[in-house]
Amino acid sequence: MKLICEINEDIQYKLEEAEGSEPKKYFLEGIFMQADQKNRNGRLYPKSILAKEVKRYTDKYIKSNRAFGELGHPDGPTVNLERVSHMITELKQDGSNFVGRAKVMDTPYGKIVKSLIDEDAKLGVSSRGMGSLKPQKDAQVVQSDFYLATAADIVADPSAPDAFVEGIMEGKEWVWENGLIREKFIDGYKREIANASSKNLDKVKIRAFGDFLSKL
Repeated sequence: MKLICEINEDIQYKLEEAEGSEPKKYFLEGIFMQADQKNRNGRLYPKSILAKEVKRYTDKYIKSNRAFGELGHPDGPTVNLERVSHMITELKQDGSNFVGRAKVMDTPYGKIVKSLIDEDAKLGVSSRGMGSLKPQKDAQVVQSDFYLATAADIVADPSAPDAFVEGIMEGKEWVWENGLIREKFIDGYKREIANASSKNLDKVKIRAFGDFLSKL
């Protein structure tokens, strides 16, 4: 099963003023996920598969106030509570779109998000899940084993080979082993980049990026 992340940039900020001395509340709203169309990563989520998994995620996590997301690109499919910045409070289907609402929490990483919003920073959300892919025409179609880990992490939208350093974990494969999610392949790319000299860093990134693409 591959770790699959999808970034959506068209996210709106909502600030709700509280009464008295209570601090204002910060929310993010917008389309968190889309079905039945190839996204910019070349992947396509069938509506029936995505709707079924969103219902499971809603019933198990959103309704019990356990649907958390992190700030940044996490390394794997498990939510790290130390990095939680927000809680997803709604995720509803609107045609082929799944529209979400997330409350920014008063955690250390949540405070960073609030500061970024106050400074008019452009942020997006990235869904994070696991599943297998099947080539179909010009797209990679997500299969029925898709598992949604979180509907939205908060991210900036990086680009090109440098983005590979942050998003490299998406290309790893993960397996269930005795109830735990374990990484299938060793993270050689990160060690190679970390050990590269400043003179050779760009060459190492490009070479690692090319090798990564060849394995997709």
